[in-house]
Amino acid sequence: MLFRRLCLVRKTRSAALNADNNAETRRLIAAGNRLAKEVARLFPSEPDIADSHYWLETMINHVPDYIYAKDTEGRFLIANEVTVADNGLTSLQELVGKTDFDLHPHEFAAAVAETERQVIETGEPILGLEERAMVSKGRDRWLMTSKVPLRNKRGKIVGTVGISRDISERKAAERLLEGQARLLEMVARGEPLDTFFHELIRLVELLMPGIKGSILLLSDDGRQLLLGAAPSLDEGCRAAIQGVEVGPKAGSCGTAAWRGEQVIVSDVLTDPLWEAEVDLVAPFGFRACWSTPIFSRERKVLGTLALYSGQVGVPSDHHQELIAMAARLAGIAIERKRAEDRISFMAHHDVLTGLPNRALFEAEVAGKLESIRQREQWAVLAFLDLDNFKLINDNLGHAAGDELLKAVAARMRAAVRKSDVVVRVAGDEFIILLNGVPTNRDVILARLEDIRTAIAMPVQLHGRSLQVTCSMGVACFPNHGRTVSELLANADLAMYRAKEFGRNNLQVFTQEMAAKAHEKLEWQEELRAAIAREEFVLHFQPQMSLSSGRIFAAEALLRWKHPVRGVISPATFIPLAEETGLIVPIGEWVLRAACRQLKAWQDAGLPPLIVSVNVSARQFRERDWAARVAAILSETGLDARYLELELTESLIMQDVPGAVAMMHELEAIGVHLAIDDFGTGYSSLSALKRFPVRRLKIDRSFVEDIPSDPEDEAITAAIISLAQKLGLRVVAEGVESEAQVEFLQQCGCDEIQGYFFSRPLPAGEFEAMLRRSAGRTDDV
Repeated sequence: MLFRRLCLVRKTRSAALNADNNAETRRLIAAGNRLAKEVARLFPSEPDIADSHYWLETMINHVPDYIYAKDTEGRFLIANEVTVADNGLTSLQELVGKTDFDLHPHEFAAAVAETERQVIETGEPILGLEERAMVSKGRDRWLMTSKVPLRNKRGKIVGTVGISRDISERKAAERLLEGQARLLEMVARGEPLDTFFHELIRLVELLMPGIKGSILLLSDDGRQLLLGAAPSLDEGCRAAIQGVEVGPKAGSCGTAAWRGEQVIVSDVLTDPLWEAEVDLVAPFGFRACWSTPIFSRERKVLGTLALYSGQVGVPSDHHQELIAMAARLAGIAIERKRAEDRISFMAHHDVLTGLPNRALFEAEVAGKLESIRQREQWAVLAFLDLDNFKLINDNLGHAAGDELLKAVAARMRAAVRKSDVVVRVAGDEFIILLNGVPTNRDVILARLEDIRTAIAMPVQLHGRSLQVTCSMGVACFPNHGRTVSELLANADLAMYRAKEFGRNNLQVFTQEMAAKAHEKLEWQEELRAAIAREEFVLHFQPQMSLSSGRIFAAEALLRWKHPVRGVISPATFIPLAEETGLIVPIGEWVLRAACRQLKAWQDAGLPPLIVSVNVSARQFRERDWAARVAAILSETGLDARYLELELTESLIMQDVPGAVAMMHELEAIGVHLAIDDFGTGYSSLSALKRFPVRRLKIDRSFVEDIPSDPEDEAITAAIISLAQKLGLRVVAEGVESEAQVEFLQQCGCDEIQGYFFSRPLPAGEFEAMLRRSAGRTDDV
């Protein structure tokens, strides 16, 4: 019977070779040869067979895989030595006739019996089945099993032949790769750090049976290790390792963090590093503790990865590889989380001062306002701006300015409660929210004045003592606004009112401020519309030579011909145009219109004269201003020598080198330059002699009280004398009386402008005046 089985297996072997020449089939061939060996044992009279099967048996018994055959009832017929030994037996005779139910727990045996039943019933082999081993050998073992039907000579299935290979290492490697991929995905998704740590420790514990792990994070001050994760440790143990001190003799973890290197303690009960800590862990049954530092890319210690074993010992090489992998992944996760935290902080905080920024403020303040809505309290929003901060930046540099801002921010934080909020908006602007304060105006103002006093205390910067004040606007919730945007807008209005009142003061929002702001907005929109609709007109005020009595020039003066309000003086709208930047397009319109009008008069045959146009500081700071002037002259066809640009002293002195460079560019075009309102600014004589100007215009404030004010007479005479010595011509503005004209003539003034000669005239009236003047000259 056994010989017939041998023949049947050999036929099966041949069919398998023809069908699929794979490794599993070759193992089945070996099983057939094992059966042949059994035949040789039964037929010793055939020495050739016995000798060949001896070597086959020897080879099979040296194979580490399980090789066996069973009958249809699952009873072992034959098996190699490793199968016998791993089933807890010493000889094949002990195994033959037994089933898996006799040897292993029922649930394992039932699973094996089910696969064998399928093979017997279907006649189809099962190849490459991965299953957990019934014999664990103290670790998690996996087998790859293939089973084929065992047939007799007539082709009837009489059992199964199986082969199983230990694939535990491969499965562990697969789990490791899968675990690493899963952990890296968690890092990429930004999973919470504690969730990542739990997953990482669980993976290590799965791959290292009998081991429990923890991750401890280094505190900000570097003195302690704080619990990051220890999912398998009980609550008492977690409490014991929380806050472990870092030091040269502080157990495995504290010492590893101190040294910046791995610390392997094989027995915590005897190792000197654990002398002070042994009582903490002894109740939990740990004997060995292996701690590895978690490093950043710059090799800075971020924390430790600790593994605990109930047995005395050290990690194997395989364990060390797992430990190194886990520590690297932990470092990546920690650095990624810290980078995310930094990015989040930078998105919602000011980098320089560390204060919340406006985005975070607006996101959180709504909740704070809602929380006090039902209480009889106020929320007070103060918008403040540091006074003259630009001077510090300009004179001491931005580094000094940054230090001052940090000092001021620290003082504001120290001056408010934890429930209050201090925000840096931008530059030197800050917001303070006093949350939930009594509805007492005096108490609130006293607290805000205390903050302003703290800000104004001297600051030592680079060996110098500096003081900076602030202008503060205040709005209260709910009286001055029920939303964040309303409060901010109203506090901002109050802050600008504080600046208008001379800075270094506090103003509380009023409805009058809102009305004024609304009116200002209306003016601004109407001014924009006026530019688009060209509602502006020019008036011209003649300038007369005192020596000849003839008109030699005219100043172009802007008027706004409003469709509803009528003619509006520039004193009403020019400050708003300067503030909003609309002065640039308005100024270009004035320049173009003046040049075009003068060219038209020249083409009409009127006597040549110079047109004088005022230039705003905003225009003058435009980098291509000289090029724009040249383009307008080219466009209108006016010769540059007939254009004079008036610059104020204050404009020039804002940036003397830049102003001188721009004046030389204009001079190169051929344009004349004049200093307007001379005497009201702060120009020095050394600077004045560098300016490529042709005329000085004495401000009307010095002329209007002549001859009744001796001081004004003295100043005016001095200006005229100075101009003569510098080779400059002098024009006196605001001349209204004959006595003023006589004084100016006596002092040697060259030209005058004012109501004494003529008020500013519309273009048509000015042209008529020019024609009359030309006629009188012809008569003479």
